[in-house]
Amino acid sequence: MIHNMRVAALVPMKEHSERVPGKNTRPFSGKPLFHHILGTLERTFAVDVVVVDTDSQSIAAEAGKLFRKVCVLERPEELCGDMVSMNSVLAYDISQVEADIYLQTHATNPLLRSETMTEALRRFVKCEDCDSLFSVNCYQSRFYTAEGTPVNHDPEHLIRTQDLEPIFEENSALYVFTRASFGARDRRIGRRPLMFETDRIEGIDIDDEYTFRLAEMLAGYARGEL
Repeated sequence: MIHNMRVAALVPMKEHSERVPGKNTRPFSGKPLFHHILGTLERTFAVDVVVVDTDSQSIAAEAGKLFRKVCVLERPEELCGDMVSMNSVLAYDISQVEADIYLQTHATNPLLRSETMTEALRRFVKCEDCDSLFSVNCYQSRFYTAEGTPVNHDPEHLIRTQDLEPIFEENSALYVFTRASFGARDRRIGRRPLMFETDRIEGIDIDDEYTFRLAEMLAGYARGEL
């Protein structure tokens, strides 16, 4: 709990993965990938229940047995498949689990820290003008469209990159919202979201073979192995 509000962490996990076969259960730093985020959420005092929504029998059996905070939801058949919107999955999860605040993250964010999730929840609760929160990477670089058109700078008047207006990228590491804010737009980012900048390493999302290997290297570096 945080400020006497019940917090449910939502962690959707598919059995099938198109770009990295079996990535959620693939060994990562000595244990299955999905164990890392569940272990982190288990240690996060502000999180009361961890909801694992999955179509995988092996993930369901392991998660429910190894982690005391975990509540397993069997994903309905109509929500299975690669083309189903994540917001549809989250709508189902919210309908099944009561909470004051929902925090959503992924098994593919194994380097996300408990302290970071707690801070995101704290900032969300303190923000009187926001109805949701999402994590971002901040960039101060020169960007162009596919046609070569400058996005955030004037090539005729070069200024130092550190003086450029920052551009923020949604990094998918974590989202915070309420039932009301989700219901207002049927999505996790509401009408008045708060952007929450995360450490670039911590916010890495495993999306392909390259990022899987990179995340493994970064995890080893964090343990002092490199």
